[in-house]
Amino acid sequence: MKGFYSILATSVALNAVTTFASVLAPRQSSLPTVSVKGNAFFAGSNRFYVRGIDYQPGGSSQLADPIADAAGCARDIPEFTKLGINAVRVYSVDNSVNHDSCMNALEAAGIYLILDVNSPLYSINRQDPAPSYNAVYLQSIFATIDAFAKYSNTLAFFSGNEVINETTASTVTAPYIKAVTRDMKQYIGDRGYRQIPVGYSAADVTTNRYETAEYMNCGTDDERSDFFAFNDYSWCDPSSYTVSGWDQKVALFSNYSLPIFLSEYGCNTNTRTFEEVASLYGSDMTPVYSGGLVYEYSQESNDYGLVNINGNSVSELPDFTALQAAYKNTSMPTGDGGYKSTGSPSKCPAQSDTWLPGTDALPAIPAGAVTYLSHGAGTGPGLKGNDGAGSQNAGGASSGTATAGSGQVTATGAAASGSSSTGSATASKAAAANLHMPSMSLAPFVCGVVVVLSSMLGATLVL
Repeated sequence: MKGFYSILATSVALNAVTTFASVLAPRQSSLPTVSVKGNAFFAGSNRFYVRGIDYQPGGSSQLADPIADAAGCARDIPEFTKLGINAVRVYSVDNSVNHDSCMNALEAAGIYLILDVNSPLYSINRQDPAPSYNAVYLQSIFATIDAFAKYSNTLAFFSGNEVINETTASTVTAPYIKAVTRDMKQYIGDRGYRQIPVGYSAADVTTNRYETAEYMNCGTDDERSDFFAFNDYSWCDPSSYTVSGWDQKVALFSNYSLPIFLSEYGCNTNTRTFEEVASLYGSDMTPVYSGGLVYEYSQESNDYGLVNINGNSVSELPDFTALQAAYKNTSMPTGDGGYKSTGSPSKCPAQSDTWLPGTDALPAIPAGAVTYLSHGAGTGPGLKGNDGAGSQNAGGASSGTATAGSGQVTATGAAASGSSSTGSATASKAAAANLHMPSMSLAPFVCGVVVVLSSMLGATLVL
């Protein structure tokens, strides 16, 4: 009998360890990560097209993080599923809180996240960009990357949104936007994260859209965007591929070597029937475009909403039904869509009456932000910031010009081993947080449990 109980103790111990190991094991994702190949996105070996909506309930007037709102996600994800979308864009998140619940629910529904890393308090100032490109700003940007890099359904990051507008003066911000893109790519690489695409979302303006696209795709690889997106409201139903001018844009971008998609579309001048969906996912456009995001999910003051939200309930508006029908009647493209597997960087645009940057040089990463590349950014400041001050006038701006290629990945941070940094914004705390316990085998734990339980049961029998 004593031998029997020893065997029983061993079995119990091994079962306990198996359960313990399963808890520690990383959660297996049901969605493949999305990467860039040539001028297209791929999920695994399959061409990926963005088929989604812009999602920021409350808009800019009631800024909140929808991916931290578990109840809101439970309310809205069934509506996403009814539409048949595969992606949502979120404009602002709180980088100081956990997002597991919503991100896991989105993943279970087959939905990826495209995320803007800026927030109203932590962004580049269009009127005075140089001081706003500083270490405090980058700490928030990098903390947002830390918060979302672990999710396989994080599709891409936007380094900026409509910073350059229709005014020529706004084009002076271009070097700072591009520097942020460079810094984000280097942070992702230095921290050992997978290669999450980073790009820019341009405004719906004709005066400098193509120059912006060229600029984001010129220079050394570390400076170039991974994709380019722009907002386009030129197709106002009833219209067509040629009447809207979409055919001319496809021709203009036909030799562009990065993936392109629409970060916002859906003109509401007339009744929206979303006729453009058929063209966007049709053979005329798939060699150049990779889909787009309809603006927007919730009804706000600008009247673009697909649904009305009232507490925990949702009522579908006519635009929801129209978009649902448009998606249903338009199959996702098959095959590779005629994408280009190779391409060359663009030539940087020359200075002109509509484009002010007269040099290809970028500002160097602020000295105070360099430590984040090796030690991690630490806890983010959230949407309210530290005492509501934000970053635009925080000091610690860039003090020099970067050497071309300076943003290449040069180190491997703690994240490369599967762990994430939990350091603070200060170098000393970040360094301390970068100290990790050595890897431990479960074998000693197994043996220990077996010995303890066997001894206990054996002692009981003797008594």
